[in-house]
Formats: sequence, structure tokens, C-alpha cells
Amino acid sequence: MSKTIMIVDDSASLRQVVRIALRGVGFEVIEASDGQEALEQLDGKKIHLVISDVNMPRMDGISFVKAAKQIPAYRFTPVVMLTTESGEASKERGRAAGAKAWMNKPFQPAQIVSVVSRLIAP
Repeated sequence: MSKTIMIVDDSASLRQVVRIALRGVGFEVIEASDGQEALEQLDGKKIHLVISDVNMPRMDGISFVKAAKQIPAYRFTPVVMLTTESGEASKERGRAAGAKAWMNKPFQPAQIVSVVSRLIAP
């Protein structure tokens, strides 16, 4: 059974790059264009890992992670923040919200696959 990854980013092209990279190594991928849409998809289905942008309309990534961690089924779901934000204060807010890793854009698709594979054993 393949593992399911949720990509949350307001950039359709970025979601596509990540989706292609992850599907290429056998992951299932679901997508949301902002934190609000992502929360609406957290309906109890098993999601093994979330990759989220920080800066998005309606609900930003940090708010989304905090809200997702309040849902018992997703309390322990690892979250990777994928963002142009590289400041220590942003990273600290991400960690405080519950993010397990921080990746900066731009990135290589292989980096995403590597981080995801480390955080969720096959």
C-alpha cells in the first residue's frame, strides 16, 4: 500500500513539480491550494506526511499546521514546511506549530523525495 502525502501550496506549478517527484517514487498525492482547503480535506483519511507552504491566502501554513495538530487523527502526522522564508524566526514559529522539517524554495525534486523518505519509512 502506498503512503499518502498532502501538498499545500497556492502555486499550482509548485504542487505539480512536487506531485510528479513523489508519484515517481510511488507515493499517492493529494493537493490543497491553501490552509483552509487543506483543513477541509482532513476528514479522517490516513495522510502520512504534509508538505506545506508558509505564505498562502485565506489560511497560512503555520496556522494550518496548528489547526491540523488539534485534530487527533493528525496530531502525529509529520509536516515539512516548504517556503521562501528562511529566517530563524519563521523556522521557530514552524517548529512551535509542529513542523518536523523546513525546506527552502527553490529546491530540487530529489531533495523533496529524500526528506519525505527520511520522515516516513517505507
